[in-house]
Amino acid sequence: MNLIDSLRDGSAAIAAMRRDIHAHPELSFEEVRTADLVARQLTAWGIPVHRGMGTTGVVGILHGRDGGACGRGVGLRADMDALPMQESNTFAHASQHPGKMHACGHDGHTAMLLAAAQYLSTHRDFEGTVYLIFQPAEEGGGGAREMIRDGLFDKFPMEAVFGMHNWPGGEVGTFAVSAGPVMASSNEFRIVVRGKGCHAAMPHFGIDPVPVACQMVLAFQTIISRNKKPLDAGVISVTMVHAGEATNVVPDFCELQGTVRTFSIEVLDLIEQRMRTVAEHTCAAFGTQCDFEFARNYPPTVNSAPEADFARQVMADIVGASQVLVQEPTMGAEDFSYMLQARPGAYCFIANGEGDHRELGHGGGPCMLHNPSYDFNDELIPLGATYWVQLASRWLNTPARA
Repeated sequence: MNLIDSLRDGSAAIAAMRRDIHAHPELSFEEVRTADLVARQLTAWGIPVHRGMGTTGVVGILHGRDGGACGRGVGLRADMDALPMQESNTFAHASQHPGKMHACGHDGHTAMLLAAAQYLSTHRDFEGTVYLIFQPAEEGGGGAREMIRDGLFDKFPMEAVFGMHNWPGGEVGTFAVSAGPVMASSNEFRIVVRGKGCHAAMPHFGIDPVPVACQMVLAFQTIISRNKKPLDAGVISVTMVHAGEATNVVPDFCELQGTVRTFSIEVLDLIEQRMRTVAEHTCAAFGTQCDFEFARNYPPTVNSAPEADFARQVMADIVGASQVLVQEPTMGAEDFSYMLQARPGAYCFIANGEGDHRELGHGGGPCMLHNPSYDFNDELIPLGATYWVQLASRWLNTPARA
């Protein structure tokens, strides 16, 4: 691997910061301590900061040798928030806050971008500006959306924006990036079938909402198999069913909740419309009433082709073309999607290994994302930072796209 020597040599100090962040996790929009640490380090390296964007976000403004006079800019984004879950690891840097844990590696994402910022602060061999975006509330809070609402792209004009996420299970030293959809939209639904309760021994005196809900669950899957094109990806998962409190009472209502995932807004529109129609007409057919709620959370994450190709070339020069894999789309969701709706860019994966990096005291589970035994692999810090440095420098040293 063609790592930058000083990033490799200085990785221990950045890893110590990462472990400090890991030990003090903060949930969405509560990342005050983490934001303080980030802002303090950037300021110490001579990088001006803008704080409070999206509540707790931090943006570092790193000008090149021209002081940013040319007006060009590129954005690099890392997320800072932790998850509301209990950590099972007991090593020295395990969470000190019960019920909070960095189980998705955002501590590592912050560390990799900090390492790149430190290097770029002393090697400003480019013209224009690198915007270092430390984002809050990726885990369901829509921090990217809130930063945009607060003027991220108005205050800090950038031609493109790039994001990166660690991906467990892959061999360290590999990346993955591709054009097009790479992560799905995330949406939730809640449906209440309202019937008429009665004694279970005399069901003819009531209107049982449970079989109506069961019919609905089965019918939803025909939307996937019969309404959308077979080549268009989509998932409807009913994940919660709530009804009744006694074995001998037909309940008044049955509530269904779940999630819908798609890679395009067009398919999402179709699924939502068909689900509403199926729900309302199924209820009408059985003499029940229907409450239908559909909440759209994160849109699909769609990489623009030129930027994905640019990122792939940078990665190939660092780890070799054979180590830059096709990015298999996942039905997981990511709020970097909001940034890609506003600007061209690419969101890539960096392999986090199989979990062998974890120290004694890790939990018994696998080192997967959102797992209580997860820990970020500090070996990625100089690799991820090298990618950020090379990406930003090469972007700004390449003629602007028409």
